[in-house]
Amino acid sequence: MSNQGTIRISSGAPWEEIVGYSRAVRKGNMIWVSGTAPVKDGLVVAVGDAYGQSIVCLNIIKEAIEAAGGQMRDVVRTRIYVTNIAEWEAIGRAHGEFFGEIKPATTMVEVKGLIDPEMLVEIEAEACLD
Repeated sequence: MSNQGTIRISSGAPWEEIVGYSRAVRKGNMIWVSGTAPVKDGLVVAVGDAYGQSIVCLNIIKEAIEAAGGQMRDVVRTRIYVTNIAEWEAIGRAHGEFFGEIKPATTMVEVKGLIDPEMLVEIEAEACLD
């Protein structure tokens, strides 16, 4: 299968090479953003704050989509993984601040855990450019 026309966006995280993934991939008019955790400079940020961690994730997603030539209004799908579903309202509020008028299809599910126990949320996104 040809990779012609495929754009890969790296966050520069060291585990991208270990695991073999990209922060985002654009092929044609589609952009897929990998599960995005609240990590800056290799450290989990906003520890203990589900809302704050969600904002960090969504800002990283925004940067990746823009680096791939898209905008947040192009997002058509998000998936939100949370370690405590009781935090849904704080996480949902953050999501609404970015997507309140865009209203992509979304899913929020509780998971047993994420890679680091200090991570409370991880978010994926898919965008379709017109």
